[in-house]
Amino acid sequence: MADRNSQNPDRKQPRKNQVKAARSASSRPTPFYIGLAVLALAGIGALAYVVGRPKPAAQEVSDITTDTTNAGPPQGYSLGNANAPVKILEFGDFECPQCGRFSTLTEPDLRKRLIETGDVFFTYYDFPLQMHKNTRAASNAAACADEQGKFWPMHDKLFDSQDQWNGEATDKPAEVFAKYAGEMGLNAAQWQSCFDSRKYQKRISANEAEALRRNVNATPSFIIGNKLYPGSLGYDELKAIVDSLKAKSPAPAPKT
Repeated sequence: MADRNSQNPDRKQPRKNQVKAARSASSRPTPFYIGLAVLALAGIGALAYVVGRPKPAAQEVSDITTDTTNAGPPQGYSLGNANAPVKILEFGDFECPQCGRFSTLTEPDLRKRLIETGDVFFTYYDFPLQMHKNTRAASNAAACADEQGKFWPMHDKLFDSQDQWNGEATDKPAEVFAKYAGEMGLNAAQWQSCFDSRKYQKRISANEAEALRRNVNATPSFIIGNKLYPGSLGYDELKAIVDSLKAKSPAPAPKT
């Protein structure tokens, strides 16, 4: 039996027009895909802005602007020789991603090449931000580890594993911190009692007040010499600042 369409060529034309119209329609961008393209371009623009945006300039350390008389004296956590020619203060937040990057990427070189060599005395101060809901608990965990001489191992672990305990990961960070304390060989009962009682809350608050006293408003921030450097610093930047300050410092007195 012959195809009926072959007997009447005119009947094929509507079908061709339908196919052509469908292809034409499928080649036109829909509002959905146009929206995706706009979002992609906006994201690229935002990324270019963030990457290309210059860091804030270093600022002179100013006088007290906040009443901190009720907070008590600050008590940071230090590494290195207290008589080193250059002192670096870091104000950090354990849940701050930039602080985590500084701790894991820059600080190992800082310790090995500037602190252990006697060039830098480094002190870390808590500056927990309200936007990070688990950061005060992390500061508490670190302070209780310090009671047993393990602040820096806890400091490193907290920054290295932010995605395991931060506010997006859990509502029960204490369980994670207790696990870390056990892995470090701390006396579990002593650490837990310290953590549960928030024994060092005043110390944390005093360190926070010290940050406000010095007009720190971002984490991480560093005070080196008499200048405040907001934002994370790379090792080469730190080395250049340290070398500049060392060149200006008086030579040590000769031994007699």
